[in-house]
This record gives sequence, C-alpha cells and structure tokens, in this order.
Amino acid sequence: MRRLPLSLLTVLALFGRIADVRADETLVRLPTRTEVTQGFLLEIPAQPKAAVLLFAGAAGYLGLDSADGRPRLANGNNFLVRSRHLFAQAGLIVATLDAPSDEEGGMDAAFRLSPEHAEDVAAVVAYLKKQAPVPVWLVGTSQGTLSATRTGARLGHEVDGVVLTSSISRPGGRQSYHGAVAPQGVLTLGLEDLSVPVLVVAHGQDACAVTPPDDAPRLLERLEHSPRKALRILQGGDPPRSGPCDALSAHGYLGIEPEAVQVITDFILGR
Repeated sequence: MRRLPLSLLTVLALFGRIADVRADETLVRLPTRTEVTQGFLLEIPAQPKAAVLLFAGAAGYLGLDSADGRPRLANGNNFLVRSRHLFAQAGLIVATLDAPSDEEGGMDAAFRLSPEHAEDVAAVVAYLKKQAPVPVWLVGTSQGTLSATRTGARLGHEVDGVVLTSSISRPGGRQSYHGAVAPQGVLTLGLEDLSVPVLVVAHGQDACAVTPPDDAPRLLERLEHSPRKALRILQGGDPPRSGPCDALSAHGYLGIEPEAVQVITDFILGR
C-alpha cells in the first residue's frame, strides 16, 4: 500500500480546506479490484444530460472516510472539487473521485498511469452509465490530467470524451517524482490514442512551471485521432490567494469558476 508522507497530508488539510459533504451528495464506495473499493461523491440532477467523472489535482486525496463516520472533504479548494456543484447545476451527473482504498494517502503519478487505476475508473464509469443513459466524460485538472489522459486512452470508447484543464506538460513541482514517470506529462501519455472528443482548457495567466499555457496548443496537435477537439484559453479572475501551482490562483481558475465550467459543459453538450 503506497502512502504519502504525513507532512504532505498535513499540507492538504491546512491549505486544501476541509469541508462538509452537502446533503444532496451521496458517498459511494464501489468494489473494484480484489479487496479494493473506490470512493467518490455522487450528485445526480433531476434531468441529467451527461455525466462527468472529476479527477482532482495534487494527490487526488479527498479523505472521505473520517474517524467519526461523517464524510468530510479534504482538498476542498481544488478547482474541480469546489466547482463540482456547478456541473450538477448545468444538468450533469457528477462523480468526484477520491483515492482508492489501497492508496489511502493519495495517488502518485505512477499509480495514476497504472492499469489498476484504469480498472477502478472503468468500474465508476460503468456505475454512472447505470444511473442514466447519458454520455460519460473524464475531466481532470493539473495532476488529474495524468489520470484523465491515460485512463481515457486505456478505456477507449467506454468513455465519451475527455477534458484536460491546467494540464501537466513539464517535469517538476511538489510531486517531482512525476518527472521520472512522465517527463512531459500528458504530452507523452497517449494523446494520439484518444479517439473520443477532447477539450483542452488553460488559463492565460497560469504561472505554474509544470502547466504553462503556451504548451496547450501542443496538446491539441497530438490529438491526431480525436473526432472533435478544441482549445480554450481563459483570462482574468481574482488575484491569487495561493502559490502559482495551487488551486487559489489562475492555475485553479480563481474567480472565473462559472465561466470555466460553462466552457466545459458547452463542449460536452455540443453547444
């Protein structure tokens, strides 16, 4: 079992914000691999139009299993985590993924690229398809783009599309071990194997060294077999309240969350 150092978990708790799970969300623990469960938060609108599986950045650790049995949400500042209800308001079923039970401290880059991760994700995708006959999309941000790209390539047409926001494209950062596993991030993880629609989103003022917006057009060039692809570079927002690679900055679309979610949902729904 791989665990992240306690110091990193402390950082997540201090700077990722611990939040209560809302009453309109359900905590699902889905059996996947042998003796492994995959937890995620589920929100289903009245008339769903599509479904999104959200991959948070950093270690993807949400800490949904609390000691007192009341689900609480770590890493609550993450762009996709804090914006998840906006997707539901737009008519999308939302599954916000936690790290699986055998990665209790969170997912490193090696696990995000593994067949085991893809197996867990496939189980969640199958679960979502049972909730409503709608398309299922994978949406990742920052380190979560490693998951969305690689699992999307592995699952093929089991998913209907992929969205990459603030994509990892350079080595380095706090989780520097990803540099040894995927030195150019999503650029070398099989973008050419994606045969579903793909949207690439970046922020023009993203100052994170591993997710430069200038690399975003290169991602689009690698999507040779995607039948529908697009690049959206957003601008503006609020002044940063965190480091450049953290969520409360342009890297996390601070202050323009509704616009970012609208851009994503419009592409998913073909508008």
